[in-house]
Amino acid sequence: MRDAFLENVVRCLYPGMFLEEEQEEADTWYEWYIERVLAMHPLYRLQNGAVPMDALESTATYEMLVTGGVHDENETDENGQAYDVEALAEAENEQAVEEEAARQQEELQQQAELAAQETQAAAAEPVAAGTIYNLEELADFDFLFSHFYTMESNTTVTPDQLNAEKLLGKDMSINMDADGPQILIYHTHSQEGFVDSVPGDNSTTIVGVGEYLAELLREKGYNVMHVTSVYDLVDGKLDRNEAYSKAEDEISAILAENPSVQAVIDLHRDGVAEGTHLVTEINGKPTARLMFFNGLSMSKKNGPIDYLYNPYIEDNLALTLQLKLFCEQYYPGFTRNIYLKSLRYNLHLSDKALLIEAGAQTNTLQEMLNAMEPLADVLDKVFNP
Repeated sequence: MRDAFLENVVRCLYPGMFLEEEQEEADTWYEWYIERVLAMHPLYRLQNGAVPMDALESTATYEMLVTGGVHDENETDENGQAYDVEALAEAENEQAVEEEAARQQEELQQQAELAAQETQAAAAEPVAAGTIYNLEELADFDFLFSHFYTMESNTTVTPDQLNAEKLLGKDMSINMDADGPQILIYHTHSQEGFVDSVPGDNSTTIVGVGEYLAELLREKGYNVMHVTSVYDLVDGKLDRNEAYSKAEDEISAILAENPSVQAVIDLHRDGVAEGTHLVTEINGKPTARLMFFNGLSMSKKNGPIDYLYNPYIEDNLALTLQLKLFCEQYYPGFTRNIYLKSLRYNLHLSDKALLIEAGAQTNTLQEMLNAMEPLADVLDKVFNP
């Protein structure tokens, strides 16, 4: 009875509180009264989604209310004239719509740029156009040897040494965060040139090709040291009899001074019959073919060559096989068979030591430079998988 009486009193004094809107049950008359009073405040109505009596207010209008961006009906401008509140609100709403449209346009543009970058990156990434061999095939020693290796007649290799599962399971990655040089490139036979090399200009010999390989690897984030020392000249004349011994002495000292080096590449070019041209086409470019090389420190007649001990033979074999399979997958025809020889060829200097025969004396300099591009790519796939 008392609640009904009070409600009638309030209805007479504050009729605006009883304008029609969605009704909600209150537990007490007091709670109902408080809710009705609060509901008359415009910010409370906007926050709680109540529908104003005359028209819906936009989000922009609400923002202007909060920030003081709108003017009440009694406010005047600097000339003493009353503001046209409706016109101001409409103009500010239009501005908000324009800003939202601009934001959406910028977002669409950013999405388009991102899609273009992804497309460009995908285009730059080589497509696997060759053969991917499965482990079951590679586990067959005869299959593995006949498809990927050529061996010198005075050495031998066992199925245990060419255990594909073991070799492919070895981690040949490089720590990209290591301070100092991470890859070292050198040339035991620095005087090796090509059909169009310029006498006296090292940039047109295997040394120049090695520098291009170093640049490509640097672009991929590696710290590369390129040693251009000469080991195959004696008194100005070509003499390779002591070249490997001289190279071993200097490279060993450099490695001792630079423990950050994790991979050592001895880059050569092969020597072939004058009528042989080791070339293929990759990405539309004439490209010299190359060959990975392993020294086994093994004589077919006498067994292990103890004075050419190499603790890294298995690692060396793992590295060349992994590289060879990536070449077969991404650049079919780029590489010749891995060549197995009896001696050591300084491959004991690192677990990731490589001897690479790129092209031959019958190739052009440009064919050799072109070959460094896929070579850098497969090196990166193994060193930074």
